[in-house]
Amino acid sequence: MDKTKIFAHRGASGYAPENTLEAFALAVSQKADGIELDVQLTRDGVPVVIHDETIDRVTSKTGYVKDYTLKELKKLTVMEKRFPAYPSSKIPTLEEVLDAVKASGIWVNIELKTGIYWYPEIEQKVAQIVQKCDMEHRVIYSSFNHYSIQKIKQIVPEAETAYLYSDVIWNVTDYAKNTKVDGIHPAVYHIKMADFLNEYIKSGLNVRVWTVNDTTDMKWLIEAGVTAVITNYPDVAVKIREQRENQNHAGK
Repeated sequence: MDKTKIFAHRGASGYAPENTLEAFALAVSQKADGIELDVQLTRDGVPVVIHDETIDRVTSKTGYVKDYTLKELKKLTVMEKRFPAYPSSKIPTLEEVLDAVKASGIWVNIELKTGIYWYPEIEQKVAQIVQKCDMEHRVIYSSFNHYSIQKIKQIVPEAETAYLYSDVIWNVTDYAKNTKVDGIHPAVYHIKMADFLNEYIKSGLNVRVWTVNDTTDMKWLIEAGVTAVITNYPDVAVKIREQRENQNHAGK
């Protein structure tokens, strides 16, 4: 069985401003196998990496991402008060992130943020950037908007895709398989409700669980053999995985 991969949620966001080049660089240095990030479009149609539809929580300004141009967003600093060690982090473009992490060999989970605003042609624009950066074979597309995932499949049939969800979906494994999607990304809190995890793993789909910040949950999911845990603390998860591997070797 392949070992569970560690994906850094919005980068190593427990230690650096989320979804910034600094957070992604830290994830690489902490030996994460992948990073997870969120993509929205600026007013001038550029895919940028930011989680919320508004800039209120992570900058000193207010308003919607879609109402700002890239040039305007680049003037803002991300989470400087919470992370004083990073006084000049900026909102990056998707292309900047892919260029920055390409040499590391790390995987990239791109979440299309189309659950509230379905940005025009976002799927096409993101796919074009991934191709331009020659990252097609290291990118996973996910979204809570499952129509977006099907659009990606039309644009890039060979792309790896996954359905994101936070509620309990009936027969989600059959649903994913029947719609030719490669994986499911459930919330950690809902798989504790019943024996969903066993069902998910048996399905043969890629199972990446978010957001796994509790060490007990990390141990449980790594031991269970999920495809990946998505965490704000990749260094902690990497250490837990190493400890498990050492214990297994010692027991042989």
